[in-house]
Amino acid sequence: MVNLESKSDNLSHKEKKKMKKELEYQKQMEMLTKKGGQGHSELGANFSVSQIQKTAGQLAAMEHAVDIKIDSFSIAAKGQDLFVNASLLIAQGRRYGLVGPNGHGKTTLLRHIAERLFDVPPSIDILYCEQEVVADETTAVNAVLRADTRCTELLAECKKLEEVQESGTADEDVTEKLNEVYEELKALGADSAEPRARRILAGLGFSAAMQDRATKDFSGGWRMRVSLARALFLEPTLLLLDEPTNHLDLNAVIWLDNYLQGWKKTLLVVSHDQSFLDNVCNEIIHLDQKRLFYYKGNYSMFKKMYSQKKKENIKEYEKQEKRIKEMKQQGQSKKQAEKKQKEVLTRKQEKNRGKTSKGAGMDDDDNAEPTQLLQKPRDYNVKFSFPDPSPLQPPILGLHSTSFAYPNQKPLFKNVDFGVDLSSRVAIVGPNGVGKSTFLKLLTGELQPTEGEMRMNHRMKLGKYDQHSGEHLTAEETPAEYLMRLFDLPYEKARKQLGTFGLAGHAHTIRMKDLSGGQKARVALAELCLNAPDVIILDEPTNNLDIESIDALAEAINDYKGGVIIVSHDERLIRETECTLWVIEDQTINEVDGDFDDYRKELLECLGEVINSPSIAANAAVQQ
Repeated sequence: MVNLESKSDNLSHKEKKKMKKELEYQKQMEMLTKKGGQGHSELGANFSVSQIQKTAGQLAAMEHAVDIKIDSFSIAAKGQDLFVNASLLIAQGRRYGLVGPNGHGKTTLLRHIAERLFDVPPSIDILYCEQEVVADETTAVNAVLRADTRCTELLAECKKLEEVQESGTADEDVTEKLNEVYEELKALGADSAEPRARRILAGLGFSAAMQDRATKDFSGGWRMRVSLARALFLEPTLLLLDEPTNHLDLNAVIWLDNYLQGWKKTLLVVSHDQSFLDNVCNEIIHLDQKRLFYYKGNYSMFKKMYSQKKKENIKEYEKQEKRIKEMKQQGQSKKQAEKKQKEVLTRKQEKNRGKTSKGAGMDDDDNAEPTQLLQKPRDYNVKFSFPDPSPLQPPILGLHSTSFAYPNQKPLFKNVDFGVDLSSRVAIVGPNGVGKSTFLKLLTGELQPTEGEMRMNHRMKLGKYDQHSGEHLTAEETPAEYLMRLFDLPYEKARKQLGTFGLAGHAHTIRMKDLSGGQKARVALAELCLNAPDVIILDEPTNNLDIESIDALAEAINDYKGGVIIVSHDERLIRETECTLWVIEDQTINEVDGDFDDYRKELLECLGEVINSPSIAANAAVQQ
């Protein structure tokens, strides 16, 4: 390849920019060529990745490509296959939702795309939002602004050139260079950068004061929000988001959901929030049987199409098994019968090669290879259930004329009245920091009110589950041993209970300290159920659950005869359980007038007012 770096002398600014792009392209091509299409990925010794090596002509054609198309790639983790002969297609401007069971490789796929371990066109810049920002003296708004490194460099250069010019020693080259910097800053929209950064932060729940607070003064969850704000601010060609709603409250989820609906570039998101996937995504990629299947439309449309496809696959599998059985009855060996059936499948797919299943909204031919017999479709069934409580006379549980303040702080609540009975279905909403967790602790008696009282029926048994519920589990015991000891259960009954809550059989006998967060969550839910509570408090219960388990939880709540109080950022869980909304604001709690749609509309209107408020604008003006 031509050494472009040696030609850098005596070039204009525009020519140097063009040369820089060409150098970046050369380096990308060299990386792909050296990789040879197969080997260990930069993700370490844990993964190996292989793909079909592109020809020189195909690599050259990638220079101006706007789509990512990877045919027949495989990824293995410590020798275990996650993807086998899968095909990846990410078209420009689409918003994809990547779905599939937990632990099957969704995050691994995002990381491999982000590190460009596939043949990704060099013109596509990728941003994978996965880590919280560094905790230092940098303010939240500056952390967002500095994400645009080019703009940051230009502003620093602009300041130096202006100082030279003001000193009176500037020559024509300095003036020309300064004008070029002004021109590029204008093209990058530098004047509107800070107001835009502040609007994004405001949407994610940062007040005007919080935006100017050092990142070291925020918790990890809030620093993750800054990281998400940086990603939205940069607007990369391809944005990769992995469970972006996990660190957000319901208000911020509603804002992000609304914001991404207008996202013009390409988006690939992993999420277990069905409402979020429905509202944001216009295509679904389903990870199933170590391959990727593509569906047009949002998640609800995918569910309908997948259900129909599954029925068809079951019929085809049953036909296949019937044919094999008939051939064996005719005297053929099992091996001969299976070989003939493979030949039938091969001819059938060759006949259909190049055709697209338009009615299903997906391309079956891109995902099917007729080298193997059809496998019996496996059901992933999760069934939660809570035992019905005994009848109890009210009052069941409530706060009466309650006020509360932490020492040396302003009151969080003043003169609050709130109560539930066995028929209650309540969802408590409000932004982070408003006091939702404190309110739940007042209800459970973990905190004592400074005024008023908490009243509880002396016969009532209260159960609580939150995103940290798995942390109390004894480290050295297995889940089966834990339930056996706690509830004096026989071994098989303990395992049945764990299986009911979606914990895979092999995890029943693994020590608790070696379980994932999702696995521990299922043990904690099984424990909650065995405690047979009369009222259940669920604080962000969906964070460690997959879509099927969230559906199972909603169904269990609907079947349950006791009282339920939920704090959740999962819109669908709140809708499916038909919860009455209670909002915490202005040091009290009140029932929302209207349904979830009314609350969503009002919230977005209020956020619009906050984002465009004088305080946000004033802060941006002061900084400029």
